Amino acid sequence: MKNPLALLSLAAVLFAFRSDKPLKVVFFGDSITQAGVSPTGYITKLGNILDKKKYELVGKGIGGNKIYDLYLRMEDDVLAQKPDVVVIWVGVNDVWHKASFGTGTDPDKFEKFYQAVINKLKAQNIKVILTTPATIGERTDFSNQQDGDLNYYSAIIRNLASKNNLEVVDLRRAFHEYNVKNNPQNAEKGILTTDRVHLNEAGNQFVAEQMAKVLQQL
Repeated sequence: MKNPLALLSLAAVLFAFRSDKPLKVVFFGDSITQAGVSPTGYITKLGNILDKKKYELVGKGIGGNKIYDLYLRMEDDVLAQKPDVVVIWVGVNDVWHKASFGTGTDPDKFEKFYQAVINKLKAQNIKVILTTPATIGERTDFSNQQDGDLNYYSAIIRNLASKNNLEVVDLRRAFHEYNVKNNPQNAEKGILTTDRVHLNEAGNQFVAEQMAKVLQQL
């Protein structure tokens, strides 16, 4: 029979080794995340907020990506990284490309692909954090062309988070609340974005702060 004290000692050593290892977080998304690793990007700023000894942050964003693009490149870009946590931030192109290119992703397909991404990550015991798409236009009176669709797709993501018992960074709600307070002229861009979608420096800082609130709880 094995010595129980020896087993306990081994378990303690293994736990200590794991607790000293930084939490590896992969940010999985589109061009907003692709730019997130730039010197002023949200991932870089998040790294300045978090304890660098406790977190290793990896950006895996590709411009133009929709939810099914994420699904198709999961193996090489995410699972091969062996992350502890994956933050999924997608949805803008699924909505935006409907109007700009006549493509996009229908809501039912968006939900199915998103759930499939979640399933693959959870099967590897990876902690998953969802993020709602922030904005396509910063007007606060819901007169931006895609406001209705963004609200609908954000609701899908919130429901997926609830159904799968996952944390959600609700940037859709946070951006609107910020703009209500800081966009008195009802400008369509220039508050948190450069072009209604992509983040300016204030937007990158704001996103980093929202992400930090969730990641610091892990």
